[in-house]
Amino acid sequence: MNRTPSDPTVQPVPASVTAQVDAADTTLANPKMAVLSLGGNLGNRLENLQGAIDALEDTPGVRVKAVSPVYETEPWGVEPGTQPPYLNAVVLVKTTLPPSSLLERAHAVEEAFDRVRTERWGARTVDVDIVSYADEVSDDPALTLPHPRARQRAFVLRPWLDVEPEAQLPGAGRVADLLAGVAQEGVAVRGDLELRLPD
Repeated sequence: MNRTPSDPTVQPVPASVTAQVDAADTTLANPKMAVLSLGGNLGNRLENLQGAIDALEDTPGVRVKAVSPVYETEPWGVEPGTQPPYLNAVVLVKTTLPPSSLLERAHAVEEAFDRVRTERWGARTVDVDIVSYADEVSDDPALTLPHPRARQRAFVLRPWLDVEPEAQLPGAGRVADLLAGVAQEGVAVRGDLELRLPD
């Protein structure tokens, strides 16, 4: 498969992994389900989220299976009024990539949309977080699974529940129960906006 160097989203997956994934890509043999959370509050927010979804679908060994409704949310962890509101969504993917390579791909997608990491909770064009990967539970500081703050975030739990009503967060329980226990103020569905499932 020829890839042009002008596509900055393809570079971080190791060649050995790419070769292995390309071989399995037509059937996605033994794929794992992963849940990814997308968000952004700079630039054309909807266009950036759609671009991230399309870039994930273009990844060898990744297939986007479901895309949630779009939510508009107040920024997390900062003083009210100091940042513009976010658009957030959740996607379900099937993947043959190991978690570490999926994380590298997520970071590459962020970089392709000029994500800048200058401060924690800072404004960003697009954020791609791995919420869960199959049933894995890991305290690896490079990639903690499931995401350590997912159970506290209505902007993750609500759209996830929309696309997977019986969802379970590994080690934490049913997403519906977790959502019932967190504040949902400032998290509103945007029925006028829609993200497309890639063709």
